[in-house]
This record gives sequence, C-alpha cells and structure tokens, in this order.
Amino acid sequence: MAQRKGCLIGCGVALVLGVGALVLLLFGVGKLMDVADRALLDPGVYQSVNVGDAEDSVRAKLPSGETFIKGALKEGGPAEPAGSVCSWCVSAADGKDAAETVFRLCYKDGKLAEKVEYRVK
Repeated sequence: MAQRKGCLIGCGVALVLGVGALVLLLFGVGKLMDVADRALLDPGVYQSVNVGDAEDSVRAKLPSGETFIKGALKEGGPAEPAGSVCSWCVSAADGKDAAETVFRLCYKDGKLAEKVEYRVK
C-alpha cells in the first residue's frame, strides 16, 4: 500500500512539473511573437517614408521597435547622426539566410533626418 501511495505522489509531481514546463514554453513562444510584432517592418512601408517627412507621421506607420534586440541591431550598423534620435526595425521580408536587413530611421527637429538600410548577422 505504501509503495502504491509513493508511486501516485511521484506521478502527481511529474504531472505538475510537465504542465508547468508546457506553460513556460507557451509563455516563451508568446513573448517571441510579441517581439516580432514590435520589431518587424514591411519593406514597402520603409520605402514609403522620405527624409524630411514629419516625425509623427513616420512613427505612426512603424511598429514600436522597443525590444530586447534593439542593442544588437544598433551594434551592427553605421554611426548615428549627431543630435538625432533613431529607431530600428527588422525587415519582414527576410528569412532566406542568417543575415537580417535592418531599417534605421533617425529623427531630428521633428523630421525624418536619415533612413539607412543595412545587413547584420
């Protein structure tokens, strides 16, 4: 009887741990999808904005871009223009190789001052 009770307790613990691992896995996938939503930009949208456009109208077309991958995107690109504030997005059209196309948009004095496209690995 004691042996059966120990087996049931062990099976219960394993079940709880398995359910917990599944919940963590689903949470992680959800977070990755959230990051993708906040960092992916369609190349057509990037092409539609021009230097000199109002910052507010450009930002309204972009995802927030605020993700933990922002630092990696900054490191792989050219120097930022002095006195500007920049945002980074990854091209939604990538996926063919290990390199990613990054779109960097820099604003100064309420206008789009520079837009740069570059590749990072």
